Amino acid sequence: MFIDYARIKVRAGNGGDGAVSFRREKFVPKGGPDGGDGGRGGNVIAVGDPNVNTLLDYRYSKSFKAGNGKHGSGGRKSGSAGEDIILRFPLGTEIYVIEEDKRRKLADITDAGEEIILSQGGHGGKGNSNFATPTNQAPRHATPGGHTHEMELELVLKLMADVGLVGFPNAGKSTLLSVLSAARPKIADYEFTTLEPMLGVVRVSDYQSFVMADIPGIIEGAHLGKGLGHQFLRHIQRTSILLFLIDIATADPVEAYRTLRAELYLYDSFMDKKPHLIVISKTDTLPAGELEIQLTDITQKFHKQFHEQVLAISSVGNENLEGLKYTLYKMLQQNR
Repeated sequence: MFIDYARIKVRAGNGGDGAVSFRREKFVPKGGPDGGDGGRGGNVIAVGDPNVNTLLDYRYSKSFKAGNGKHGSGGRKSGSAGEDIILRFPLGTEIYVIEEDKRRKLADITDAGEEIILSQGGHGGKGNSNFATPTNQAPRHATPGGHTHEMELELVLKLMADVGLVGFPNAGKSTLLSVLSAARPKIADYEFTTLEPMLGVVRVSDYQSFVMADIPGIIEGAHLGKGLGHQFLRHIQRTSILLFLIDIATADPVEAYRTLRAELYLYDSFMDKKPHLIVISKTDTLPAGELEIQLTDITQKFHKQFHEQVLAISSVGNENLEGLKYTLYKMLQQNR
């Protein structure tokens, strides 16, 4: 199950108290203070894990607490530190802290093995051995360990992919991903077959590849949340290149492209600046003569209105897919 949102509560460990103790030995009637320090509390640490692909683990486990530090003791013995708790997140996870119904960004997990302390453990208290002075050789006080408080966190996963497939429902995105990669998304001839994003690795050669994401179909008004728009659109934000996929049977491909671009811009204006490629899909559905006329008309309109080039493909007929892969790979190399 793909889960890209969760809310959890975390708490770092409290620090151990410092000890009040005095040296007790035979024939040493006035032993000095020997109270040890308390141990620090455990931290709550986020770690980026490339082997984790969903926030499913945090859908059902809602509370996480690190260990408390142990108290100090006599003989200047310090208490042991509390055990840290490690939370493993998929790459692309944004972590927000909720404070009085306001969100504040706390961390952004983007690299494998990256570690970020979400909540720091309380400091250990000082034992009375730290407070001895020439004028006070037998201090009878120590300091308590630091106390922590519970934090409420919001977890939002945004897939990290090189190429994001953008199009209306039933434009052929899932079919294209399944043909180009080993991914096996659900495919059918009705809208909204894809209800969750899916990643696939597209191999260009033995040592060259890129990651493509199939984003569920966008509908007009998606930027307002229609059709689960917000849940889908956020996964496009991190992609390096956008691939606009438009069915050749669409009544007005140019208007379809304009609507898709508008939805992305209204959701996040930065996405309007991303490199992109326009691809006309399902060319196998038209006879050769009609296909040539249609493609000529579509190409001229895109060039005239947007100064854009288009690429025509057929996933089912395996037409021009190699050209598509190399075009995307070249764009990624230029973008990097």
